[in-house]
Amino acid sequence: MASEVRVRYAPSPTGLPHIGNIRTAMFNWLFARHHGGKFVVRIEDTDQGRLVPGAVDGILDGLEWLDIDWDEGPRVGGDFGSYFQSERLPLYHAEAERLINQGDAYRCYCTRERLTELRQEQERNKQALGYDGYCKRLGDGERRTLEEEGAPCVVRFSMPDSGVTRLHDLIRDDVEWQNELVDDFVLLKSDGFPTYHLAVVTDDHYMQISHVLRAEEWLSSAPRHLQLYRALGYTPPEHGHLPMILGPDRAKLSKRHGATSILEYRDDGFLPDALRNFMVLLGWSLDDKTEVMHIETIQQHFTLDRVGKPAAIFDVEKLSWMNGVYIREMSAEALAEAIMPFLEKGLDPSLLPVDRDYLLRIVPLIQERLKVLTEAPEMVSYFFEEQPVYDPANLVQRGMSDEETVAALEKALPALEGCEFRTEALENRLRELGEELELTPRRFFGTLRWAVTGRNVSPPLFETMEVLGWDRVIARLNWALTQLSG
Repeated sequence: MASEVRVRYAPSPTGLPHIGNIRTAMFNWLFARHHGGKFVVRIEDTDQGRLVPGAVDGILDGLEWLDIDWDEGPRVGGDFGSYFQSERLPLYHAEAERLINQGDAYRCYCTRERLTELRQEQERNKQALGYDGYCKRLGDGERRTLEEEGAPCVVRFSMPDSGVTRLHDLIRDDVEWQNELVDDFVLLKSDGFPTYHLAVVTDDHYMQISHVLRAEEWLSSAPRHLQLYRALGYTPPEHGHLPMILGPDRAKLSKRHGATSILEYRDDGFLPDALRNFMVLLGWSLDDKTEVMHIETIQQHFTLDRVGKPAAIFDVEKLSWMNGVYIREMSAEALAEAIMPFLEKGLDPSLLPVDRDYLLRIVPLIQERLKVLTEAPEMVSYFFEEQPVYDPANLVQRGMSDEETVAALEKALPALEGCEFRTEALENRLRELGEELELTPRRFFGTLRWAVTGRNVSPPLFETMEVLGWDRVIARLNWALTQLSG
């Protein structure tokens, strides 16, 4: 292993970061932290036509939300900047010119029309698709004429036409490619911006990147990059290609399998700790049974021999379950803090502002059932409402008549008059009353639950009544009695 581990996350700001993209960032970050190395963020913004305003901030905000900190890059600086490829163009031009001068690259003047015709002909003849090397065979006179005319051109790398390119992949072991099957690829586009291939090799060298951990889809680019390293006389980093992420239906991960942007998960009420834990299991495992792991444990054990080759399955239901586990581990204070923004957004404005001390009493009642923070407003709204609105018919439980229900409510009111409003006292008094009325707990407490909360399902009834307080409970029982008795 290199003396210092230096890895990079190099997203293109063509949209907000998605799960697969951030999973790559996280694996690089964990690898760096495990080995005491450096994690570099580099923005690959050379595809000017596809840049999306705000995407860079979205990428960096997503990392910060997940607490994936970087040692060099935008917002923090570093000794190898600029960390925006669009600001490194002279370096790429110099590398391309050197490759041309030493015969490893050439200027290609083929028009878009010729390339389209070439592709169509190859498809008709069922040939391998790729550039045919036409401009590599131009004579000096033809080339000089095109240059003098100022014909637009790209710079192509001249792949060896024989031999094998080999890679010992840190995850996939030994992989090789026949050189003659890899066409002469573009290094510099006609607009002067580099392609991914030239930029990534140049930057990884000058930024002293020791290990490249990237998605499996980039494996096919490895022979191009390795040949570029050879031609430039640079030692390539070690490479590892991470497994694909598929949906539960084993199709390529898409929006239908769940939210795609990391910031959408934040806005949908997922906790960063839960999402990090979930993402690391998309290709890595500690053993065959441990699923919930805190980040310190993951960092301590994160090695590439634990990364699998098969595709990982993304399951948003499992993520929701895991998020619930992390919610249940939170203190009441931390959970109240976390759900407050969702209450401010999701509750009726008339119920705001939320009293924090009151919320701290509510939080323990919903903590067991809460899976995502966006569920909180619906779960707690009746604690803040003056009177929940519901169909009074719901008060009448199966097997009870309207008259029995009215009688139960009429008896409950005086029974609570002198009762201490504490969970244990409320339960004892109302269980006694239920027995007096010869009603099963399911029926009697079902009626009380609807009367007190306006819901069929709620946290434990007596704890809920204690938090709501005497005034609210009595007022709601009176409202229910009025609605049912007419």
